[in-house]
Amino acid sequence: MSERATDGTRALGRWLMRAALILAIAACSPINRYHGYAPTDEDLSQIVVGQDTRETVAEKIGRPGMSGVMEGSDWFYVQSDWEHRAWRAPVEIDRQVVAISFDSRDRVANIERFGLEDGEVVALSRRVTDTGPRPSVMSQVLRVLGQFSASSFM
Repeated sequence: MSERATDGTRALGRWLMRAALILAIAACSPINRYHGYAPTDEDLSQIVVGQDTRETVAEKIGRPGMSGVMEGSDWFYVQSDWEHRAWRAPVEIDRQVVAISFDSRDRVANIERFGLEDGEVVALSRRVTDTGPRPSVMSQVLRVLGQFSASSFM
């Protein structure tokens, strides 16, 4: 009977090892996340340049998540695909930006698609005004003492 118990324990141990191995492999697999929306080329083929307006574009493919800074400017559809692996920082594996520009009559003037390979890294810099060298405490004291005159005492 102890021989059977040992075989059962071994079988259970092997089963637990396999389960742990499967869990470890599953934990290492990447998790993909998708953010935003960019219309497909099929969707964009429904839009006729020079004929469709903002309203017909909105009906055909929907309104974008972002538009230009000013009212009445271009529309931008942005979709980003990210890959997350365990503890590492997420990596952007794909980005699609669809830009639809409109003319002065609010008709479609141009449709462009940009991918991750078309992007450029923009170095952001803080613009801080330098006030120059700060005077020391001693120079401030001497400057104040130098402003007194004999007439100020009388």
